[in-house]
Amino acid sequence: MASLSLGLNFSRKKSMARNAAVERKNLITVCRFSVKTLIDRSCFETIDDSCSEFTNFAAILEQVLSHRLKGQINWFGYESPRSFWDFIRVVCSKVPHNCISSIENMENASSSRAKGRAWIRVALMEKRLSEYISTSLRDIKTTRRYYEDGAIVLGEEANMLAGMLLGLNAIDFSFCLKGESLDGNCPAVIDYTPYLKFTQRYIHLNLCFLFFKALKLNKI
Repeated sequence: MASLSLGLNFSRKKSMARNAAVERKNLITVCRFSVKTLIDRSCFETIDDSCSEFTNFAAILEQVLSHRLKGQINWFGYESPRSFWDFIRVVCSKVPHNCISSIENMENASSSRAKGRAWIRVALMEKRLSEYISTSLRDIKTTRRYYEDGAIVLGEEANMLAGMLLGLNAIDFSFCLKGESLDGNCPAVIDYTPYLKFTQRYIHLNLCFLFFKALKLNKI
């Protein structure tokens, strides 16, 4: 019985590790696609809250920064959920000339989630999102205090995240920080449809390339 129990525990842990790895890979992959579509869209129009590509990017970034975020233990020993803003406001307060105090003092962003959404927008308009994220990731001690093992911000994917966000500095964002976009009552939901189409188009182009390459080789 003891060996059976150990076997089940090992299988459960292996399954959980596999699921966490797939979850990290999925979020980083769609984040990379969303950055690319956002950059492409910026060539034709101003990026603001009405842009569907931005709405999706913000939802993805929220989920990336909320991935395996630890809850907060209250006085009664119960765990209450945290927002990624609780981490950002602490770790990014060390960044020179940061916007943290400005976000904290915003009257229309009362909840922690709303402040996090305001921070994303301000950081993008300042062209400093990648800088904030890079600084956060270098503070391993604080990051471990807020995130569980297996979190994206504690893995190899973290450096990839900071690197891909750097490309957004080329975009001039324009956001209104007084609208419904900062509503902290609703969780962010990712629309995967555009990235599935992107992947299908990528596969189709690759197949076409291989087909014409084969034709060329046959002629030779």
